[in-house]
Amino acid sequence: MSDEGHMPNTPNATAPDHDRTNRRRRRIAWSTALAALAIVACLAGYGGWRHAQNKTTAEETLQREQTMVPTVRTRSVNANTEPRQLDLTGTMDAFESATLFARATGYISKRNVDIGSRVHAGDLLTTIAAPDLDQQLAQARAQQMQLEAALVQARASEELAHATNERTGRLVAQGWQSQQQGDNDRLALASQSAGVRVAAANLEAQKAQVSRLEQLTSFERVTAPFDGVITARQIDTGGLVTADTANGTPLFSIARINTLRVQAYVPQDAALAIKDGSQADVTVPEIPGRTFHGTVARNANALQAGTRTLLTEVDIDNPDGTLHPGLYCTVRFSLPRTQAVKIVPAEAVIFDERGLSVAVFADGKAHLRHIELAADNGAQVEIKQGLNAGERVILNPPVALADGMRVKATDADAGEDRKVATQ
Repeated sequence: MSDEGHMPNTPNATAPDHDRTNRRRRRIAWSTALAALAIVACLAGYGGWRHAQNKTTAEETLQREQTMVPTVRTRSVNANTEPRQLDLTGTMDAFESATLFARATGYISKRNVDIGSRVHAGDLLTTIAAPDLDQQLAQARAQQMQLEAALVQARASEELAHATNERTGRLVAQGWQSQQQGDNDRLALASQSAGVRVAAANLEAQKAQVSRLEQLTSFERVTAPFDGVITARQIDTGGLVTADTANGTPLFSIARINTLRVQAYVPQDAALAIKDGSQADVTVPEIPGRTFHGTVARNANALQAGTRTLLTEVDIDNPDGTLHPGLYCTVRFSLPRTQAVKIVPAEAVIFDERGLSVAVFADGKAHLRHIELAADNGAQVEIKQGLNAGERVILNPPVALADGMRVKATDADAGEDRKVATQ
């Protein structure tokens, strides 16, 4: 026998192993698919359970919110009839101030004061040397003396002409003088009388010229027009000054500071309450702890068109000179109220698309009230209309607060919030 008869058949021997491998793979695939389906089913069941749980929780939460009564803090509304305090910014000015100009042309021969010097009315501030003006005055006085002598001479001539005319008139009447001579003497008297009047007029004109020059030379002595302090000096000894109405030389600036004016602009809503003679308090930031008392002395009695404000001046006594013109200050006016206003905290005010309102607690419910403000003082507001004294307003009302909503209230006026009995 040959060896070929005893060799195994290879393809037939491997077929059973291949089938077993395929069956094993199919079983693994089916097992994996079934496991995946089971996992998906479990996840779907869990998701449905969670959804049902969340829905139930949401419904319970919504139910609690719908049935829950919120707790709010309230405060009583107070009526205020005390005078209204109005604080305004103001500026201090000197009661009187003036800039002194030269009325005589010349040189400064002596200067007696400087910036900050306190002077009294009539005190000599400076002396101007004006020799040309002095010479003009001397010449004018000499001419006045000449005209006085001319007037005396004219009057003597008039008396002589008068005596001659009387004598000639008698002689003419008796026939001892001609009529022509009488006419000549009469007209000579009239001429002398006219000469006297001309001489008298010339003398009066010269006296006026002398008086003018004397007035101008008096300006060589520059004196203080009132009690005050020198706030500016524009000259020094030896400087040339010019007397000119358009471009005259300024000498000094003087201010009266024993009394100061404080100017403030009162808004329209308080302008009608400003009365002359009422009291006002003034404070200066740089002088803490001190209040200066003044009096409303005057006001413009007309509001400015651009700002709708009333210019008001308060006079303050300043005998010790503590205050200075130009200081920034705060003026407090006490204005009488024409009607009582209600005071509530600013945190009670609701501002929305409907305007301004507050929530009032009554009968266990919140009631929205529209209000009209009289003033906003920051932490508190004054209400003109919409509230009554004694009512309780809700502080920091919830966003979802609606008219007629039931609420529980605590009293914020007490040291510790206490529950308010339902009315």
